[in-house]
Formats: sequence, C-alpha cells, structure tokens
Amino acid sequence: MSPLTTTVRDTATGHVLHLAGELDFSTAGELRRVVTALALTPGRRLVLDLEGLDFCDSSGITAFIVARNHAAAAGADIALAAVPGPILRVLRVTGLDQVFSVEPGQDTQDRRAVSD
Repeated sequence: MSPLTTTVRDTATGHVLHLAGELDFSTAGELRRVVTALALTPGRRLVLDLEGLDFCDSSGITAFIVARNHAAAAGADIALAAVPGPILRVLRVTGLDQVFSVEPGQDTQDRRAVSD
C-alpha cells in the first residue's frame, strides 16, 4: 500500500493539487481536508493532477465530488488532469467524466494557458 501524498502548487489560473499513491477509505479524508482548506475564488481553477495516483476506490471518487462541490460553492472551476486509465474507466462507468472536465495533463494545460 502506498500512502497518499498531496502537493499544492499555485499557478496563474489557480491551485494545482498533485496526488500520488493510493486514494482509498483510509486516505480519502486527508484529501477532503486538504481540498476544503484551499481558499478558492470565483473565476479561478482547481486542478487535481492524478498522474501519480496508483489506486482509487469509491471513497476517493467521493473525495473528488467533495472537491467539485467546494469549487462550485466558491464559484471556481475544477478539472482532473493526467487521469490514469483505470481511474478514467471508473469515471466513465459512473458518468463522472461528464461532470468533471478531464484534461490530458498539467504540463499541457500550462502550455495552453500561456499560448491563449
């Protein structure tokens, strides 16, 4: 089992939260605490970079929804970036790929934001 690590980086468009390890029942509370402690503002974007995520169960999916609700309450946007294949499959099966903006990866997104 890999413990969950979270790293927050501020960018010109908002916060990027990098996740690595396993997001499950024992670690989802940590993600919820980190996300809800972020000061989000209208028009800004919260990106959950999932590139380092090895595993995600239903508790993790619930934590993503908590993050979405926190962003919506603040008038901010949210996106999932660099979603690993197995997690993307779960998002598709549950229909959450229609709820979340799914981006290819943070580096691609940063380059796109600079070129806009």
